[in-house]
Amino acid sequence: MDLRELLPLFPLGAVLYPGVLLPLHIFEQRYRDLVKALVELPGGAPREFGVIAIRSGREVGAAGVAALYPVGCTAVLATVSPLPDGRFDIVCIGSRRFELLGVEPAGTSYLTGSVRRLDDPDGHGATDLAASVARDLERYRQLIGISGDEPDPTDPRQLSYQVASTLRLDLAERQALLQSPDNAARLRAERALLRRELGLVRALGAVPALGLSRAAYTLN
Repeated sequence: MDLRELLPLFPLGAVLYPGVLLPLHIFEQRYRDLVKALVELPGGAPREFGVIAIRSGREVGAAGVAALYPVGCTAVLATVSPLPDGRFDIVCIGSRRFELLGVEPAGTSYLTGSVRRLDDPDGHGATDLAASVARDLERYRQLIGISGDEPDPTDPRQLSYQVASTLRLDLAERQALLQSPDNAARLRAERALLRRELGLVRALGAVPALGLSRAAYTLN
C-alpha cells in the first residue's frame, strides 16, 4: 500500500523535532500564501506543513534552496497573528517525522512535497538508555544553567526529542538525530554527545553562547 501524501513544505536553516514549539515570522509572499491556505481550511482539517532543513542554499529568495535533507518534521499551526502589512507571526508545534520522497508541482507559490510519515519505534534497549540519558541531561542543564521540564525516563521518544532540542549542536548533528532509525539509536547518539559536551564545559570552564544558538523568531 502506497502511504505517500502531499504536504506543503517550509524549508529552514534549522531542524524541528516532534513536541517542540517553533515561532516563525512570515514575510515572503509564498509563505504568506501558505499561512492563508492553512487558515482557510475547513474546521477540523489538519493545519500542518512540513518543516525540512536546507542542505545547501538559503532560506530567502526564489532560488535560495538548492538541496533539502531527506527527513523533516510536520508542524501543526497553533497560533496565527496577522500583521497590518500582510505579514504573520505564527507559532507551530512539531508533530511527526516524515521522509521526503520528492518535490511535486502543485500550482502554488510554495513548495509541495511527496512524503511518507515515519514512526518512532523504541528499538533495542531504549528503556535502559533512557534512564542513563535522563541523568546526563540533568547534569548538562545544571552545569550550563538552563531549566526545562523534568526528563521522563519512562518515555524514550519524548526524552530523545527533549535532549535533541536542548543540546547546542550544528545543523548536521541535529539533522542526524532527527534521522535516527529508532529512539534507542537517537538516545545512544545523544548520550555520546551529552558526555562530549559535559567534558568540554568542564575542561574549558565555559558554557555555550546560548543567545547565539536560538533566536526568538526564525525568519523565512
